[in-house]
Amino acid sequence: MINPEISVIISTYNSVEWLRKSLIGFENQEYKNFEILIADDGSSKDTCNFIEEFSENSQFKISHVWHEDNGFQKTKILNKALLSCRAEYIVMTDGDCIPRKDFLTTHFHQRQKGYFLSGGYCKLPLDLSEKISQDDIKQQRCFDIEWNRKNTAVNMNNKKLSTGKITCKILNKITPTNASWNGHNSSGWKSDIMKVNGFDERMQYGGEDREMGERLFNLGINSKQIRYSAICVHLDHERGYVNEEALEFNRKIREKTRKEKMIFTPHGITKKVELITDLI
Repeated sequence: MINPEISVIISTYNSVEWLRKSLIGFENQEYKNFEILIADDGSSKDTCNFIEEFSENSQFKISHVWHEDNGFQKTKILNKALLSCRAEYIVMTDGDCIPRKDFLTTHFHQRQKGYFLSGGYCKLPLDLSEKISQDDIKQQRCFDIEWNRKNTAVNMNNKKLSTGKITCKILNKITPTNASWNGHNSSGWKSDIMKVNGFDERMQYGGEDREMGERLFNLGINSKQIRYSAICVHLDHERGYVNEEALEFNRKIREKTRKEKMIFTPHGITKKVELITDLI
């Protein structure tokens, strides 16, 4: 593929089986003109070996963008992946999310200059996350609400999996949920993301994706809600990287971004040392 129309960035860290399921989901997309960049926040050799093996048999170009493990540095590896994207339009998701077959079709057809797209996810319990097989993804059974209910002890009642296309359009319009930039399911123009200088690399887990979206808003970019039409299921797992101190630090950064209507972060892709000032 010489000129992909979409670059898909998938973030991951030492979760081979979840990443495998995510990649199988992308192998079965209706829309075909895309490349995949795996933004790897320092996974071990097992992940590298898996990606190399999977790439050999993939119908799409898969690039493994990696840096050494030095704690939670997702923002840094995402910025590195952004620089490697060849397409003008970028879709971002996580390696613990499986996209429905029309996931990229929806992002592609809904894209619009002056906007980014905000999707959601359907969170699955751990027992169901582990049970989903390659064939369940290929046959799209894991996106069927009745199949989900039959295969887990948890009460499944998710509107994203149980409503038709017309109802989804209505729900996208009336949902009170803010159309923010969500790292598991959002897309936008690379040129817009570069104008705000990508992700703020000071930020760890907790709102780092939404903060970039807030700078896009400050730039004048609007958002479009597609949470009920661009469907992915989220596989459950532990989150040992959650840190209360980091959450508070991120909150202060977001407050500053909103209060000062910041567009460009000097802590992003391009480092402008002369602009860097302390938060306090």
